[in-house]
Amino acid sequence: MRRVVTTACAIMLATSASAADIRIAVRTDASSIDPHFHVYVPNAAVSRHIFEPLVTSDPRGRIIPALADTWRLVDDATWEFHLRSGLTFHDGSPVTAADVAFTFARAPKVPNSPSSFAQFTKLIERTEVVDAQTIRIHTKGPAPTLLIDIASIGIIPKANEGATTADYNSGKATIGAGPYKFVSWTPGDRLELVKNPAYWAGAEPWDHVTIRPVANDGARVAAILSGDADMIEGVPGVDRARIAANPDLALAECDAFRIIYIHMDSARDVSPGISDINGKPLDRNPLKDARVRRAISLAINRPALVDRLLSGQAHAAGQYVPPDVAGASPNLPPLPFDPELARRLMREAGWGDGFSIVLASSNDRFPSDAQVAQAAGQMLARIGIKADVQTMPAGILFSRGSKLEFSVMLSGWVGNGEPSSPMTALLATFDPKTGMGPSNRGRWSNPAFDAALGNALRTLDNTKRNAFYAQAAEIAVGDMGVVPVYFTINSWGTKRTLTYAARGDEYTMAMGLRPAK
Repeated sequence: MRRVVTTACAIMLATSASAADIRIAVRTDASSIDPHFHVYVPNAAVSRHIFEPLVTSDPRGRIIPALADTWRLVDDATWEFHLRSGLTFHDGSPVTAADVAFTFARAPKVPNSPSSFAQFTKLIERTEVVDAQTIRIHTKGPAPTLLIDIASIGIIPKANEGATTADYNSGKATIGAGPYKFVSWTPGDRLELVKNPAYWAGAEPWDHVTIRPVANDGARVAAILSGDADMIEGVPGVDRARIAANPDLALAECDAFRIIYIHMDSARDVSPGISDINGKPLDRNPLKDARVRRAISLAINRPALVDRLLSGQAHAAGQYVPPDVAGASPNLPPLPFDPELARRLMREAGWGDGFSIVLASSNDRFPSDAQVAQAAGQMLARIGIKADVQTMPAGILFSRGSKLEFSVMLSGWVGNGEPSSPMTALLATFDPKTGMGPSNRGRWSNPAFDAALGNALRTLDNTKRNAFYAQAAEIAVGDMGVVPVYFTINSWGTKRTLTYAARGDEYTMAMGLRPAK
């Protein structure tokens, strides 16, 4: 007998399971097993299996203990963390404060990172090893987001000093303190894990976990229907009702922290992929004009995308975090679809005759991402912007995007339920030295925004900090630094004998999968 549980995340469940091996089909493969190589959801989900952070987050983004059992503020710029007794890495060596200090020093400096972990260590001035089980983190002034930031940093042994990303990918250096041990990774095919019997929170119920990337939505659904997978992520909107109604399957869903957005090159005078309507390269960049960027936003019919392409599996966005998140502005509803106003803005900006762009997008990362990009390109055509839509695997998109090879990108960012995540990554002025703007691939920069965000990141008082976040959001949307399009709804399918704790951060993890009761 099926039942529906209504909580913050609606979960449709069924009866029990006893299999010791679990097979999971995900939409996108990790780009690396190195826990500090790339701030990227597939990587983070894999990392959580193998590498344990000091603190972690529950399915709705609340911070909970992990390797650290307690912590306290010594003063406004000093945090002290105490490690649990008896912690060990997978090789049996003890987890110590020295390992934590080494990890925080390495994380922001991994070479060739497409999106650096420096965004999570930007507030750290230095670390201090008090004793084997105690570490102090000294910050650059008040650091209200420190716990959220370090929840993304898996701890590795100091003995790994000198290990490269290739060493983690091969398994040579893949030693963590998480619930699962690394066995092997074949990029594009599968990741194999076995449970860690010495895990501090107790051994997992699954002896062996296989995670396979299956980019095609239909193929993932076919895998769960045929029994070739025990769980799949990214259930397409068109298949949600089908899976929920199947007596052999269960559906787990919740609202996501992910924003789908359009990045635009608003910095360079001459930008790649931009030409006049006849294909002749332009000697000036129309995207530098905020009126053109706003016209692009007004040209996007968000309700049509949500209803027709995503089968209701999303919510239109007017800012960069969902409106119920603390720090969201109450003054930023989704922009209406208004092609007439968009065309007027184009004329006012001197681009009434239109121009041509290349619109780049992934085709294997987000629900219906390639189709959404094609639809967005057709919508832009109504206001005179001719879009050559080019879709590609996400790994290629992010790598090329980080090299600034695109003028316009349709992409996504999944946060942690806190405005600092998308604002720091996507909108802050790009600065590798401070770790700000690591995924600001449009290089938008606004001093007023940076000031408001900076104030938020230094303010411990929740009410005042959230007011600064709202102010920053209003500045960014007013200048249309990044066009918010919609927030996704996360969806997983499982066998009826299993239940999954649906997560707002989109992580697909064996740790959230349990026999149904």
